[in-house]
Amino acid sequence: MKLPTHNQAVWFSGPRRVELRPADAPPPAAGQVRVITQYSAISHGSEMLVYRGQVDPAMPLDLPTLTGGYGFPISFGYACVGRVYDCGPDVSERAPGDLVFCLHPHQHAFTIGAGLTIPLPPGVDPLHAVLAANLETALNIVHDGHPRLGEAAVVFGQGVVGLLVGMLLRRAGITRLAVVDPLVQRRGLARKLGADLALEPGPDLATLLRDGDGRAPDLAVEVSGAPAALQAAIECVALEGTVVAASWYGSKPVSLDLGGHFHRGRVRLRSSQVGRLTPETSARWNHARRWRSVGAWLQALPVNRIISHRLPSDRAAEAYRLIDNDPGDAVQVVLEWA
Repeated sequence: MKLPTHNQAVWFSGPRRVELRPADAPPPAAGQVRVITQYSAISHGSEMLVYRGQVDPAMPLDLPTLTGGYGFPISFGYACVGRVYDCGPDVSERAPGDLVFCLHPHQHAFTIGAGLTIPLPPGVDPLHAVLAANLETALNIVHDGHPRLGEAAVVFGQGVVGLLVGMLLRRAGITRLAVVDPLVQRRGLARKLGADLALEPGPDLATLLRDGDGRAPDLAVEVSGAPAALQAAIECVALEGTVVAASWYGSKPVSLDLGGHFHRGRVRLRSSQVGRLTPETSARWNHARRWRSVGAWLQALPVNRIISHRLPSDRAAEAYRLIDNDPGDAVQVVLEWA
């Protein structure tokens, strides 16, 4: 491994404006390591909200590795996979050459606290490992949904997280899995990955989601990022059903009608956010256990089917435009750092 001669990071200088700027990666101090990135994944959900300027500028940053602010400029991102180049004094839990995942913005080399790096199990493909953060989110969503063996579920949104949620729900015992997405390419991919039914949004959705006996889904997961989908999710679930709202809508307004089926059907509406563990599991699960589970699922699930594009880092601006303009084909775009 060699440190990059011209170290760079991706910055948003304004809405839909992407730049590569010089970046620092100083020798690690006590408790730190220096990492050389191999791949970084662009989040098609929260990161694209930031890219488009759809986040409240006053909202505080929620990761210690982020730089700038939502009012721009900002260095954003949270899915880097690379190898440890060197370690600072007193670092015993990492060693040069270790493959690690980092919640760090897109940057070729960076210095970070050793505790903020997550070692990946032997055998994990570094390219596939860029999905670790999305898989952790999907795992948390499934925990928040409490699926039961033999039940039916519907997932609104078939981006990366939605596809991963569907695969995990199937393995958690959901016997009838439906998905909803406006893009025909994503619906087709979802069917190949195990969905029984793939529908586009529409006024008859609640009827189409019922099975042959007229039963509605027990669980609905809204991870499309479209505020209207949350109302559709509420309307489609069974009596006493659960809706997990996993999307971050940013500054987009969300209007809900809670006077009909939601109220009389005693529908449970629950938020899911990966920063916190599902409360019901807190006696048995912690962040370390969740990450170990992510490492195992990275090898068990066909995550390679989700990565659609690999672009060199110097084409970062093109990568964001691709996601913005052609979301059907751009399922997961990955930046490669030579």
